[in-house]
Amino acid sequence: MSIVAPMIETSSDQVTRRTDIRNIAIIAHVDHGKTSLVDCLIKHSGMFRDNQKMQEFMLDSNDIERERGITILAKNIAMMYEGVRVNIIDTPGHADFGGEVERVLKMADGALLLVDAFEGPRPQTRFVLQKALENGLKLMVVINKIDRPDCRPDEVLSKTFDLLVELGADDETLDFPYIFTSAKEGYAVHDPSQKSGDIRPLMDMVLEKIPGPPVRPDDPLQLMVTSLEWSKYVGRIATGRIAAGKVRTGQQIALMKKDGSVVKTKVDQVQLFDNLGRTDAEGASAGDIVALIGLPEPAIGDTVADVEQPVALERVEVDEPTLSMKFTINSSPLAGQHGKFVTSRNLRERLMRELQSNVALRIEETDEKDSFKVSGRGILHLAVLIETMRRESFELSVGKPEVIVKEIDGKKCEPYELLVVDVPTADVGPVMELVGYRRGQAKEMTATGTGMTHLEFSIPARGLIGLRTRLLNATRGEAIMHHRFEEYRPVEGDVPARANGVLISQVGGKAVAYALWKLQERAEIFTKPGEDVYEGMIIGENSRDNDMTVNPVREKKLTNVRSSGADDAIVLRPPREMTLEAALEYIEWDEYVEVTPQVIRLRKTFLTENERKRFARK
Repeated sequence: MSIVAPMIETSSDQVTRRTDIRNIAIIAHVDHGKTSLVDCLIKHSGMFRDNQKMQEFMLDSNDIERERGITILAKNIAMMYEGVRVNIIDTPGHADFGGEVERVLKMADGALLLVDAFEGPRPQTRFVLQKALENGLKLMVVINKIDRPDCRPDEVLSKTFDLLVELGADDETLDFPYIFTSAKEGYAVHDPSQKSGDIRPLMDMVLEKIPGPPVRPDDPLQLMVTSLEWSKYVGRIATGRIAAGKVRTGQQIALMKKDGSVVKTKVDQVQLFDNLGRTDAEGASAGDIVALIGLPEPAIGDTVADVEQPVALERVEVDEPTLSMKFTINSSPLAGQHGKFVTSRNLRERLMRELQSNVALRIEETDEKDSFKVSGRGILHLAVLIETMRRESFELSVGKPEVIVKEIDGKKCEPYELLVVDVPTADVGPVMELVGYRRGQAKEMTATGTGMTHLEFSIPARGLIGLRTRLLNATRGEAIMHHRFEEYRPVEGDVPARANGVLISQVGGKAVAYALWKLQERAEIFTKPGEDVYEGMIIGENSRDNDMTVNPVREKKLTNVRSSGADDAIVLRPPREMTLEAALEYIEWDEYVEVTPQVIRLRKTFLTENERKRFARK
């Protein structure tokens, strides 16, 4: 692709903007339809022929995203519309991946705020909207899912306006353009009572209302690295928007690092985003979102600058982590059976590699050998990292999630979260009891008129650990729960620990049906007959509050004398199968989750009973 001279206009206030390009981010709460809307835009753009089959959620490309049905990584695509290149950035909607949102908003000039036409603004809507306002983005509100029979688009639009007022938006921002869409059906309309058409009105509004990027084409080169990819063929690929100047393939540049050092190097290849991929270009100029190949060890926040006049841009700052876990090697007797990478050196290298692209992550050395303290935005944030590692054939053990406590004005303070729960009205009582038990305080309770009640709580972040599973159990899976960081407050009291003890295997071997059958009378079992067990492994939950050491490999004693009907029929209840997140929420401070490519096990930190007793005395 050859370089094309950009179309530039100068306004009365001397702000120079490109008119041939638009850089927009799509932001919303989880499951409000961002990726579906991008699918709709891709289909309308003509990237695929009419007779080509187009899969759903095309940008949710990795396996974990498709399995969980959520966007985890921000992604860039570009499409041409009416002669204008529209760069679109699809962002995650889950609060735990807010770091992705914060860094990629630096590349955008405008934002499409998607709001569900029934649910209205939710916790993450407030977070992403606040970040968009802080970055000075031109806002455009899209009320999505107006094809729902229970939609209330006008009321939701009013609530979105109220949210902007709460966030302190100025008069110009409050006069935002808005449009109504159904990403599923593929249309955008100005009147929500109209239920047909195509997506063109949305694209027309983007060109009309979202400004082109402000540019300084004659100034020295400046580009901030906001995304990183890795290719086994070319190494790291740095993505960012050119703030000033031009960059060409083969150009000498200065890479300005976090520690203040400047590395002089050459750009091997400049690429522009084109449809779902990238194409080689001779060069690009201010306002373009580009991918640069050949930079030595670029990091997010680094500035690509002119080699003669290097000037660094202000680095990306993201909110601090609120939760930490201990990552250590897998030291169980069954270590190394499934994974290729099992040493502390492998673990360290992988975590440091993750740190280069995951800006919301923090990794610290600990006093213990082979252990690291890994901090993130929430359990899901860290669980996705662990799941990615196990799929890469790593084995590791992970400790109980703990909130990060700070000292503010001489007082120990902990993070508090705004918890939002939508629940059938008949189940409000159990929800109030469970949240109150974990020191949550009710702030709002509203009947929605559809048999559901909307509840809002302020709750310590440590009270959220393990709460989701209990809420789903108490409401037969009908509770819908979301939360976002609120503020740090002084630590007040304890949050109750797990009510039940566990069954701990006292020997190694293969679990036997007869032994499990006897144990299930007093416990809930996690293990199937024939599974490998070892001393110190957790095989079930005790019906009482104390831990109990048991023998899951004990077989029935056989005799030479048998009478008719003497053998009892062994009927085992299905074992409780733990997902990774459920296991992380379940364990206590003296337990680990053992993670391998094929299995997830629970175990005690100290495997032998003597070690556990010795540690308890200390």
